[in-house]
Amino acid sequence: MYLRLARLDLAESALREALDHALATGLSYRRRGAVLTDLASIGVKRRDPEQVLAYGGEAVRLAQASSSGYAVRRLGDLRAQLTEFGHDRRVLELSERIDSLHT
Repeated sequence: MYLRLARLDLAESALREALDHALATGLSYRRRGAVLTDLASIGVKRRDPEQVLAYGGEAVRLAQASSSGYAVRRLGDLRAQLTEFGHDRRVLELSERIDSLHT
């Protein structure tokens, strides 16, 4: 909800808490992947490639491990936002890794 309202600090705080809870309680890959993708989206909005790479990369690893169609769709949404970073080589590599999930 906070993410949609562009309250990035509140969104990030809530998502990090959710991620900590997910890791502690062993929640599904799907839920963890959604939280990681949202955290990466916050990085896009902040124009912070390090945040995008950290959380987006972990979301890709989870999607690969789980073969979750939902996680792949969420990552596809993230990929569409990555054009904000132009020709940043690392972000382009993340984009390619997301693309490879569709094949």
